[in-house]
Amino acid sequence: MSRTTRLSSSLLRAAAVTGVAALTLTACGSGSGSGSSGSGSGEVKVGLITKTDTNPFFVKMKEGAEQAAKENGAQLSTAAGKFDGDNAGQVTAMENMVAAGVKGILITPSDSKAIVPAIEKARAKGVLVIALDTPTDPESAVDALFATDNLKAGELIGEYAKAAMTGKTAKIAALDLAPGVSVGVQRHDGFLKGFGATDKDVVCAQDTGGDQAKGQTAMENCLQKEPDINVVYTINEPAALGAYTALKAKGREKDVLIVSVDGGCTGTQAVKDGKIAATSQQYPLKMAAEGVKAVVAYAKDGTKASGYTDTGVTLISDEAQDGVASKDTAYGLENCWG
Repeated sequence: MSRTTRLSSSLLRAAAVTGVAALTLTACGSGSGSGSSGSGSGEVKVGLITKTDTNPFFVKMKEGAEQAAKENGAQLSTAAGKFDGDNAGQVTAMENMVAAGVKGILITPSDSKAIVPAIEKARAKGVLVIALDTPTDPESAVDALFATDNLKAGELIGEYAKAAMTGKTAKIAALDLAPGVSVGVQRHDGFLKGFGATDKDVVCAQDTGGDQAKGQTAMENCLQKEPDINVVYTINEPAALGAYTALKAKGREKDVLIVSVDGGCTGTQAVKDGKIAATSQQYPLKMAAEGVKAVVAYAKDGTKASGYTDTGVTLISDEAQDGVASKDTAYGLENCWG
């Protein structure tokens, strides 16, 4: 937002803070907050926009960004959508952060395509934009991407499930995310690739939005459609736990293999407890920390992050399968989030 009156440096800082506060209250509306490592005028302003501020994955991402901001002398403002898929909220948040004078924005896109015009406007004003976790469509819409290789994450649990089902005929249910979200497509496709299957081999597919209650409903629907399902791929661990609840209600929790992606502490504990057979663990704190460092470097000397940076993924299971590299839940619980 342009201003026609000349403000003192202290008033400018106050205006920026006010802008961020307005962003939090009007654009996000989901309890989002803004944080800062201080209020010095020489600090680099960094924005973080997540899909929601309630999912433990994004909570940990925010923590990583806050810590990195403190360590690197940056001022961090944060925002989130009201729900996973709230593109309009993310667009408003981005516009407000640009108006507040951020040097760079880190974003986990709720809609990989719909967010692109807002990103293009921000970049045209010299703002570095880095996608975290979820690629934009096209991926080149941002300056850089720091994320799990979601295709690989899916492949790992697909390979695991294939090995675990040796000698059995698989009847696969896929509890997916939502249409138009690249991270969901990549994990789904990766699972099928790792399993050596195609969508024709999936006897039931349902969207869950990554939500536990919706995951339970989706699993109930799938069991009604195909009672003999014995392999369940889930987009994330909340959906996996919803599936487990539905299976347990039918007395099927012991004979259905559930695999997932995320590696949160609750999900990793569920692997240890035998509710989930295996999960691919990713590292949101690292994504955010590296993103903040990249914005600070850009502000200081013009170094611009580019391309894709893989922040790592590890298969976690206590029932190792031959030929599939994995680590146990002791490792997983040491490195989990949430």
